[in-house]
Amino acid sequence: MDWTRHVDGYCERLEPGFWAEPVNALTNAAFLIAAVVMAARLRGQDAPLAWALVGILALIGIGSFLFHTFAQPWAGAADVIPILAFILVYIFAASRDFLGLGWLPSLLIVLAFLPVSALLMPVFRAVPVYGVSAGYLSVPLLIAFYAWLTRPRPALSRGLATGAGLLMVSLTFRSLDMPACDALPLGTHFLWHILNAIMLGWMIELYQRHRLAPPPTQG
Repeated sequence: MDWTRHVDGYCERLEPGFWAEPVNALTNAAFLIAAVVMAARLRGQDAPLAWALVGILALIGIGSFLFHTFAQPWAGAADVIPILAFILVYIFAASRDFLGLGWLPSLLIVLAFLPVSALLMPVFRAVPVYGVSAGYLSVPLLIAFYAWLTRPRPALSRGLATGAGLLMVSLTFRSLDMPACDALPLGTHFLWHILNAIMLGWMIELYQRHRLAPPPTQG
């Protein structure tokens, strides 16, 4: 594989130049802003997984910036790997702390996520409009499933449902980038960055709120 070949997969990019996607590149600052905000929210707290998620959130912004400037496969890997890391860490955290599972069942759920998602990929690719974002579609479904499982904790359940909804709106803009290119020459991918940064920051906030919340009273 040629790790330095040019990649052109976004409406805004019309040439191979470093700043050929200025809006797509600069809106990655949203991830860094979200990471800074959440770091301030976590200041002084002993929350290793939450801090790990904040660090990965910052790496998502850096990796995506590299991909939308260099536009080469190595930069694409720098973009995708932190996103995958955030998903896997959050699945572990949610399984352990939202569902009350032990570390081993939580780890097994994490390990099962990738093969299950791969098996569902042909189905996701066939979904109108969203097929281009097939690699991400298992995530809002999983968040919605966790929202259903956590119904006894209404605030947590609603928060997860909000995260799933935000992600679906974000994925809509990611998926429409090329189909809407003739009508919107700037594309819509930059809105994926902004909304996804908000969504990921919210998911960290929700996790930390749950950690600090008192246990439910027994009826």
